[in-house]
Amino acid sequence: MPSTLTAIRAIATADPSLDVAARARLLASLQAAASPNAITATDRIMRRREAARTLGRSCRSIDMLAAQGVLHKIRLPGRDRFAGFRASDVLALVNGGVAA
Repeated sequence: MPSTLTAIRAIATADPSLDVAARARLLASLQAAASPNAITATDRIMRRREAARTLGRSCRSIDMLAAQGVLHKIRLPGRDRFAGFRASDVLALVNGGVAA
């Protein structure tokens, strides 16, 4: 998705019929349409135990963060159980930010 947005951004910038506001609306709508659970090719999935170690918390605390919506569970296509959490979300919490 990031490479697609980069390509669309380049095309929209080169298109003289789009003004700055229209280009911003187009890119914002494309980003909003992206699934919050979509993972990028460069992002990896952390298992619950690894996320707990990274955050210095227990596995139960990680479950509570997921239940509160602070961390988003990632499911792989064709699987019933969740696989883990985005590493970028976990690292954002380590750095004091909010998971995307």
